[in-house]
Amino acid sequence: MIPVENVPPAGDGGFWNDTGKTGITAWIFSTDHKRIGLLYFYSVLTFFLIAVVLGVLLRIELMAPGRTIMGPQTYNAVFTVHGVVMVFLFIIPGFQGSFGNLVMPIQIGARDVAFPRLNLFSWWLYIAGAAVIITSLFTGGGPPDTGWTFYVPFSERTGTNVSLAVFGVFIVGFSSIVTGLNFVTTIHRLRAEGMTWGRLPLFVWSLYATAWVQILATPILGITLALIIAERFLGTGLFDPARGGDPLMYQHLFWIYSHPAVYIMILPGMGVISEIIPAFARKPIFGYKMIAFSSLAIAAAGSLVWGHHMFTSGMSDTAILVFSFLTFVVAIPSAIKVFNWVSTLYRGSISLEAPMLFALAFILLFSIGGLTGLILGAAATDIHVHDTQFVVGHFHYVIFGGAVFAFFGAMHYWLPKFYGRRYAEKPAVVAWVLMFVGFNITYFTMMVLGMKGMPRRYYDYLPEFAPLNLVSTIGSWILVSGLILMLVNLFRGLFKGEPIDRNPWGAATLEWTIPTPPPTENFEEEPVVTHGPYDFKGAGIP
Repeated sequence: MIPVENVPPAGDGGFWNDTGKTGITAWIFSTDHKRIGLLYFYSVLTFFLIAVVLGVLLRIELMAPGRTIMGPQTYNAVFTVHGVVMVFLFIIPGFQGSFGNLVMPIQIGARDVAFPRLNLFSWWLYIAGAAVIITSLFTGGGPPDTGWTFYVPFSERTGTNVSLAVFGVFIVGFSSIVTGLNFVTTIHRLRAEGMTWGRLPLFVWSLYATAWVQILATPILGITLALIIAERFLGTGLFDPARGGDPLMYQHLFWIYSHPAVYIMILPGMGVISEIIPAFARKPIFGYKMIAFSSLAIAAAGSLVWGHHMFTSGMSDTAILVFSFLTFVVAIPSAIKVFNWVSTLYRGSISLEAPMLFALAFILLFSIGGLTGLILGAAATDIHVHDTQFVVGHFHYVIFGGAVFAFFGAMHYWLPKFYGRRYAEKPAVVAWVLMFVGFNITYFTMMVLGMKGMPRRYYDYLPEFAPLNLVSTIGSWILVSGLILMLVNLFRGLFKGEPIDRNPWGAATLEWTIPTPPPTENFEEEPVVTHGPYDFKGAGIP
């Protein structure tokens, strides 16, 4: 193995010190996109682990009928906090904040993002919003118990501390908007010479499509959450039926943002898969233009299908027909991606290392999530499984099996580049097996429970559902054991593992052409791009 080329000096507060400070201040005041990316990474990973612990507690409570470890009010609070933390503090900001900041400027040949100080401000907003959300758990009337959707009229009337939690999500939304503006400007204005739109890496295309959703859809959520606060403090009556308001209007406003938010969660993960597969199949990506176009198509069409969350709410038959049709339309660009990934694998020299294993798991689990989504997109079948555990299983196949497995793949693919060291491969593979098996036991069982009629968000259930709930809980323990092994192995390797050279995977995008770890300014000389991002021969890679 070639020794690491750019070992960062000790005692300067860590990598890429652009502040002249040491210690924690060298990080929290840095405007270097790589440091901000790592700040985001450690922050979102911390909240992910908190949400995982809460999720395991929920599964332990549901392992048998009746009370197991908590009462119904505590269950509702834990359920809400699990959803809020996982959705708003991990999965939505996770890719853009961490790997978007770490990798995207280097992939387009830039020295930094367009607005470095605004980039740091977005992280500060994120931390401020997270602090407000955490504070809401221990002040006022205690943790909110509305579910992560904050549905009215209950969110207006509950005595728990909903207002502060909603305000925290409001602040985090501003962070998301700032990041989206920064990324769109960076991709438009700071591409290196020769980096045409037809030569952008597909991860950059996915971030670009996601950034537009962040900019256009997030303000709707901010306004909606602000209206909840106004309802609680001013009694405006906009959503409260007792005052002549319309609770269905809240659902429309919430899902106009929150369904596109699913694509904020999943699109960057798709971009990661589009980077990993050609590198480990040793082939250019099949159908580059269609994958890039499909990212934009998913972002556009996905913004028009929010009504399929509301088929049982009393919408007109015409509205149900339109939203059902659009739901099936948005499946087309997703299917294009899956087809092109599988076609790239055909006759490739496939290397089954950890990043590739996570990519293959993504394709299977996301496909299951997508196909079960069509069951929910058809009004007739949706009415049968609406608000059952089937919806919980489907959602986790898309978000956990899709976006989170892609996030883990990105961790194994890119983090060694930024630390100069790599993890042990065998424990990484064992961890992947445990997570893959545990995941399917946990969430496929939930979908079976939903088909049998078990409602979601229920503290207790009929004895007939007990055996499958026990199986699902045991699956969650297998999943968590794999997760612990993965994180221990990964971080032990990043800090104490074997040094690597600049391109350990033999990939062809720009981040693999610079030293490991990258220098502060990324490039010694401004690069000139002469070939596509997956042209291995053009990059001089045999």
